[in-house]
Amino acid sequence: MTPTFPIIELVDRYTIALLKHNKTKLNQDELTFYKDQINNYDMTQIDTELQDLYFVHSQIWNLESQLKSGTEQDLELSEIGRRAIEIRNWNQKRIELKNHIAEKLGCTIREIKHEHLSQ
Repeated sequence: MTPTFPIIELVDRYTIALLKHNKTKLNQDELTFYKDQINNYDMTQIDTELQDLYFVHSQIWNLESQLKSGTEQDLELSEIGRRAIEIRNWNQKRIELKNHIAEKLGCTIREIKHEHLSQ
């Protein structure tokens, strides 16, 4: 049985998988898994939002890349802090986009952060 995700999670995971595939070409099965589910929706309604969500994930990817590669010791603490704040800000945009997509597609599930760093 194929799991079903709320649209906000499906589009999020799909755009991350698409970005990962475009960067590494190592996750075709993952991308196909999400693409098969996303094809059940009329994506033309949210084409712009999907592109925006992909852009947000690419910004986060770029900011996290040096931190994840084990070379963070080459960065000043102030740069690590600056990136953390910028990642937080991009994540807030990500949540807003996901909830806007849910609204456009008539999904009642929303992502809500309460007293969270992404606010």
